[in-house]
Amino acid sequence: MQKVAFLILYLLPTILIAQPKLASLPGIKEYLKPIKEELIKEWPNNHTINLVFHGHSVPAGYFKTPVVNTMDAYPYQVLRLLKEKYPYAVINVINMAIGGENSQSGQKRFESDVLCHKPDVLFIDYALNDRGLGLVTAKTAWEKMIVEAQKRGIKILLLTPSPDLSVDLLDPNTNLEQHAKQIRSLANKYQLGLVDSYAQFRDIKAAGGNIEDYMSQINHPNAKGHAVIANEILKYFLD
Repeated sequence: MQKVAFLILYLLPTILIAQPKLASLPGIKEYLKPIKEELIKEWPNNHTINLVFHGHSVPAGYFKTPVVNTMDAYPYQVLRLLKEKYPYAVINVINMAIGGENSQSGQKRFESDVLCHKPDVLFIDYALNDRGLGLVTAKTAWEKMIVEAQKRGIKILLLTPSPDLSVDLLDPNTNLEQHAKQIRSLANKYQLGLVDSYAQFRDIKAAGGNIEDYMSQINHPNAKGHAVIANEILKYFLD
């Protein structure tokens, strides 16, 4: 018994060294530090910051279809919040999201419709519609967009899905949860910012909240639901 214990203690440093180190996500306060430094500059030293949102109907602003409530969708809620914090900044919100689109279609128009705007920060939100593609095809499309954006030095924030009322947020085995896990993994692999909307809504439900209070229809958040997402994004822009 003593010999076995000695062997374990002897080998323990080797075992620990042999374990691969898991990368952690970039710090929320550090990831957009260069952008925040630009946002506080005053004229004539400032320049326009382009926030480009790419995705499906949720960032596009669809509430109860066919109504598009642009100003209460999270891209513009983010703009309002940022202007409160950075009064000297010139910020463009460029919304390239299309209702009904998935990441495979979004990837095909990525260079012509998204990169042409020279994003300072790029947001990608496709998971709700990617369920029809499957995990493998969706991952390929997301990775192609990520790689092309990183080549240009663009800061990227990936978004996990907002709710679908037909899916139990507390069930860890749903296809929506699997897409959320894949997005978290991509953020880790490429060291990107992560806006874990799915986890935020899951926590709300776990705490006894009614998710229907955050929704305008089965798969589109209302203004309150968009605020949950916007506030998660804002964390990257705080000191």
